[in-house]
Amino acid sequence: MGLALRLRFHACGGGINSQSHRCKTEMEGNLLFLLWSCSDDLQTSPQNPLPSKPTLDLSAKTQDLLDLPMDYGTLIEKRKARLIEIEKLMEDPGFFNDQKNSTQFMREHRGLKKLLALWDDYQQVISDIEGNEELAKGDDEEFAAMANEELLPLRERLEVLAQEVQYALLPRDETEDRDALLEIRAGAGGDEASLFAGELMNAYQRYSDKRGWKCEHLGSSPSDVGGYKEVVLKVTGEEVFRFLKYESGVHRVQRVPATETQGRIHTSTCTVAVLPEAEEVDVQLRPEDLHIQATRSGGSGGQHVNTTDSAVQITYLPTGLQVKCQDGRSQTQNKALGLEILRAKLFEIAQRESQDSYSAQRKSLIGSGDRSEKIRTYNFPQSRVTDHRINYTSHNMEGIMNGEINEFTDHLQKAEMEQRLAEEELG
Repeated sequence: MGLALRLRFHACGGGINSQSHRCKTEMEGNLLFLLWSCSDDLQTSPQNPLPSKPTLDLSAKTQDLLDLPMDYGTLIEKRKARLIEIEKLMEDPGFFNDQKNSTQFMREHRGLKKLLALWDDYQQVISDIEGNEELAKGDDEEFAAMANEELLPLRERLEVLAQEVQYALLPRDETEDRDALLEIRAGAGGDEASLFAGELMNAYQRYSDKRGWKCEHLGSSPSDVGGYKEVVLKVTGEEVFRFLKYESGVHRVQRVPATETQGRIHTSTCTVAVLPEAEEVDVQLRPEDLHIQATRSGGSGGQHVNTTDSAVQITYLPTGLQVKCQDGRSQTQNKALGLEILRAKLFEIAQRESQDSYSAQRKSLIGSGDRSEKIRTYNFPQSRVTDHRINYTSHNMEGIMNGEINEFTDHLQKAEMEQRLAEEELG
């Protein structure tokens, strides 16, 4: 069944309409747009054109979300004003003197530019839909058929843009635009757990390739059976942490191992931690707080491990936290990589300490991100993958293990956005 989108826009100065975006309005103290549905069961033809305002039965939960009286027009105008304000700050010759503040302003600037570009696209699609709807009502059957053919993809695009605009208007976590460190550790299950850790690593690498991200191998501890006891990847690209953050937690696999002779299903686990990349302005590492020593690289060898004394182990003395890096080609490179991992881990600890400000309800929806929380079960005999945070199950096991995890990410983001919208309304 299609999803009817009902979005309310309040009238504001410099309004939503412009010469380039023709939007029909009903002035009753505010501008009300009824965006027609993307219904699969709604049949259209030149003789039976799509009605301009179809109605569909919606679940109470969906209706509550879509009827939120968000003042989009006013919010957009505020974002435009904020963009002008930041651009004036950036013109100041001393703008970059304060590295931490300038970095934050630059991030905010990129986010505002993206939001306003989404808003322009959103209005343009509304205009295109209106134009095609008018043609679909016309007497020219050929033009009507062509217009109807274009309406479905336009409505699908509109639904995606509506969600993106809504998400972009919410207060953003400052880490969402950052690159990420992805740490995978084999848990219970011995060799089978290490093999699954390697399969998860491959799945995330394929997912990154699909999104145009770059994966860099920072460190690993290979197992004797070809898997990994531990592996750390650095993922760089656009909004990496925003999409990968949902993967933090315990991933449980249920299947018959290759070494099992009686066909019994074994359960193993892997722990995934996704850490936002920390910059030097986020975590200051003082030399007196660090103990750095060179060690011999371990593991079973291979392209990521050399056998010289180039491995580096770094201990953060105030807490005893240790990081070992051995996959670089030199001691200098391993030291730099080790400090990067250490900085990310310390930044994560600081972020966790501030999580008490989040509502308990939101934590229950999207998970706390705690690496000890069981988030997903992969049942290979039934080709079933279940995310326990939102009770969503997919039977596309092969696709998921090939990096097609978008369906989980999309549902988790919708759940998070729904909760954040509710918090905004209550707050």
